[in-house]
Amino acid sequence: MEKHKYNYGIIGNCAFLALVDSHANIGWMCWPRFDSSFVFGTLLDKEKGGSFSVTPEKEILENGQKYVRNTNILETHFTCADGSFKVVDFAPRFFQNERAYKPLMLFRKIVPTEGRPRIKVSCQPRGEYGEFVPTKTFGSSHIRYEGLSDHLRLTTDIPLSFVDQEQAFVLNETKYLVLSWGVPLEGALASTAESFLAKTKAYWNLWVQNTSTEHFRQEAVIRSALTLKLHQYQDTGAIIAGATTSLPEFPGSTRNWDYRFCWFRDAHYTLKALNDLSHFNILRDYARFVENIVLNENQRYHPLYPITIDRIPEEKILPLEGYRGEKPVRIGNQAYEHIQNDVYGQVLVTLLPFFTDKRLGDNTTSSSLIDLVKHCLYMIEKTMDEPDNGLWEFRGTSQLHSYTFLFHWAGGHAGQKIAQALGDNKMLRHAKKLVKDAAAQIERCYDEKRGVYTQAVGSPNLDASLLQLINMGYLNPRSPKAKQHLKVLEEELRTPSGLFYRYKHVDDFGAPESTFLICAFWYVESLARMGRLKEAIKIFDRLTEHGNHLGLLSEDVHEASGSQWGNFPQTYSHVGLINAAFAISKKLDQPIYF
Repeated sequence: MEKHKYNYGIIGNCAFLALVDSHANIGWMCWPRFDSSFVFGTLLDKEKGGSFSVTPEKEILENGQKYVRNTNILETHFTCADGSFKVVDFAPRFFQNERAYKPLMLFRKIVPTEGRPRIKVSCQPRGEYGEFVPTKTFGSSHIRYEGLSDHLRLTTDIPLSFVDQEQAFVLNETKYLVLSWGVPLEGALASTAESFLAKTKAYWNLWVQNTSTEHFRQEAVIRSALTLKLHQYQDTGAIIAGATTSLPEFPGSTRNWDYRFCWFRDAHYTLKALNDLSHFNILRDYARFVENIVLNENQRYHPLYPITIDRIPEEKILPLEGYRGEKPVRIGNQAYEHIQNDVYGQVLVTLLPFFTDKRLGDNTTSSSLIDLVKHCLYMIEKTMDEPDNGLWEFRGTSQLHSYTFLFHWAGGHAGQKIAQALGDNKMLRHAKKLVKDAAAQIERCYDEKRGVYTQAVGSPNLDASLLQLINMGYLNPRSPKAKQHLKVLEEELRTPSGLFYRYKHVDDFGAPESTFLICAFWYVESLARMGRLKEAIKIFDRLTEHGNHLGLLSEDVHEASGSQWGNFPQTYSHVGLINAAFAISKKLDQPIYF
């Protein structure tokens, strides 16, 4: 199998995001929300996906893509026989009138850098996942695409006939393209674009300057942090698991899922990483999301939620070509219906800083948050003996999963700390009992003969989530029990290069063929915590090589070819990188003076 990597960069402003390929085509962009139909979707169908591209007429001699340093502003460079140029893509984000300005506007700046290159611009948006082609109406300096749910307008200083007919023209000066949804661009095109670009660059530079990183592999950590930020839907505070849908975990696997929703599990890990990086406002926004969305539930929480107060659309298959012909293309996610009882512990651990972290200030713990804590503790107790579908979302299997018990245990510990902060002795006694009960359940999963904790009570199967018994502190990393536990997991799930399978046993879709990248970062974290620092650093650096040309990580990696697969970019993988880097940093002795 040839080595495959996603040739896309991501841009966004926490209201929308887009994937731009290395030839300056917008291959994926959903408007007006992350989970809306795509406006551009060549990622999943070259015919029905429309296009928004800037391409040279002559043969490309050289081509590259990079981010403006410490920003989410993307530059794509072209060198051709008749000259060279670059396309600068960004989504405006900056503070204005005491709030974040994040319009549904995509800006494209086309800059000649040498010679007189001839280029073509194509803008062919689509609706209803490629089934609807808007009609065009022409203004003096814009094209309106009509028939969608709101106004879509392209404003440009390129002759409209050139754009409409996709005719080549000489790029002898900087040109601008602004695509807007709803409210159109107001003000002069060029000066507004330049102003927004400068302000957006300043915003991201300041955001990075306020990011608390260690020195170890700082550049990779910063890019991961910037990528995670783009997956926050700031309007409600939700955090999506991934930007895309239906990118296959492996060719022919049919493991093609829609990740444009907020999983409690993924959000927990993302928020922990960003909180460790000192970005507390994201946690505040997420708490607002939890209060508004989850408190509408009666008792049981779903494992994932839409990014607004809606129900997840029913999972269905679309008549699209699929990425590289890989079908099915799904929207919605049936996992919404699953029983995944680790969610209650994840909510508790995620909200713990509101009660204990003094950096968040006073008056952060509303009565509704306290009620939520009490309810989560109650649900941990209620589901302690209940089988569930587990974090890997087995569609046909319910078990008493070790990982669920681990988050019962962690949630109980969080409950204890919250109770102590509140001075609530009743809650404290309840939380202590839950910690004890959860630990007893975890021990039911221990295989004494092999010296390893298994996936579930009575199951011989192993999975990589069991690494978290070490990383979350259930097992003392230096204990003989932890060392033996890791040894067995290495023998069963580790690849020669240090990648890790989620599991190897057959599930509803057969045996997994690709490795799961966050599991490998969990492994690195375990190595660091156990003092195997040289191994941890060596494998960390190997894992970062599985990023694409911009350092962006996918969900899955095929061991033999090193190919990227699964939805992209994947928050889980970038969270894993950040947490592994932090675990290594804590073990490294950094000199104070140089």
